[in-house]
Amino acid sequence: MISRRKLIATGLGVTAGLATAGCKETSSAGATWSQPGASTPSETTPAAAVRVSVTPAADAAKVSPVEPVVVTAEGGTLKDVRVAAGGKTVAGKLGDDGTWRSTGKLAYGKSYTVTVSVADAVGTVTEQTSRFSTVKPSGVASVTFQANALTALRDGGTYGVGLPVMVNFSRPVKNRDEAEKSMVVQTTPAVEGRWRWIDGQNAHWRPAKYWTPGTKISVQVDLFGKNLGKGVYGGAAASTNFTIGPSRIAVADSRTHRMKVYIDGAMVRDIPISMGKGGTTTGADGQEVSYWTRSGPHVVMTREPSHRMTSASYGVTDEKDPNFYDEVIKLCLRISYSGEFVHLADWNIPAHGRVNTSHGCINVGPAHARWFYDTFRLGDVVDVRNTPRTMSLTDGIGDWTIPWDKW
Repeated sequence: MISRRKLIATGLGVTAGLATAGCKETSSAGATWSQPGASTPSETTPAAAVRVSVTPAADAAKVSPVEPVVVTAEGGTLKDVRVAAGGKTVAGKLGDDGTWRSTGKLAYGKSYTVTVSVADAVGTVTEQTSRFSTVKPSGVASVTFQANALTALRDGGTYGVGLPVMVNFSRPVKNRDEAEKSMVVQTTPAVEGRWRWIDGQNAHWRPAKYWTPGTKISVQVDLFGKNLGKGVYGGAAASTNFTIGPSRIAVADSRTHRMKVYIDGAMVRDIPISMGKGGTTTGADGQEVSYWTRSGPHVVMTREPSHRMTSASYGVTDEKDPNFYDEVIKLCLRISYSGEFVHLADWNIPAHGRVNTSHGCINVGPAHARWFYDTFRLGDVVDVRNTPRTMSLTDGIGDWTIPWDKW
């Protein structure tokens, strides 16, 4: 609905407002209203008609909050524009062309009132109001940046060459293409990369090969106003940046029982290890439990001075079972969600370099375990080879298990 009234021209300035206005609708692009010209005091010289156009149109509903409010006057001069909802105003500015445009953002699920004052050729001011409402989402999705599902990414932090960009959405995303348009990754030096959706709430971006040491990565996600599907819209913009440190890659071979460590391409340590003993057992719920270490590139996800490890976590709960254990283990670097670690195993030294006897972890002796723990950081790579069980995409940071042409 549109209302109008005449005022005496007082030299009002153009102000910012927090609502959008629409007047009598004339097209899908906006709304217009016209005012007969005001007379001079002698009422002998009629002024030309004034036409005012407001976008969004009067009574428009489900308006995107990123759509600007635009007010123009033909045959007159805008004196004051105010866009408001709930006592809050939306900032705006009068341009050199005489058009008023909002500079502030609207909000979701609000009803806005646009109040426009315009002067005709002889100075008579008319005030006009109209209303519109913005879309009301069923949910708003915020985003967070992660080093992995257990650890948030530290803004400005330094990570290993295997850490992809990881964006987590607080709600499932149906319109993934729409989301990706607002997810921008910039790197120095520049490198080609792609997004892949790990599931409905997690998207990862990675290059074809491990990062080059020293690469700087900046991520901008601006989803506000974006329809993500099923009534879910994007929340506030978010950004982060991180840097890639030295290349640290450990190659653990199940056949040789050795783990060779490369820093910036040079082998610096050859460590005797014991890996998963192989075979299977049956858990308390009838599930099959495998004792093979998974082959494929793993990425360090946590560093823990000590960690309680128990077979009950995967279903072996009978204390009389020879596979049962419940121990606090030291110098632990987690490389999968299912419980694979590189860790100190001083009780198992005779097996190191000779035979695989662990329940799936990579066992290391005291001196090597301390060096490895002190040297490796989140995002560094542990590439397991020559076992019959394969690392999956979602059991940790399994991104590098997917060939580039299938990513």
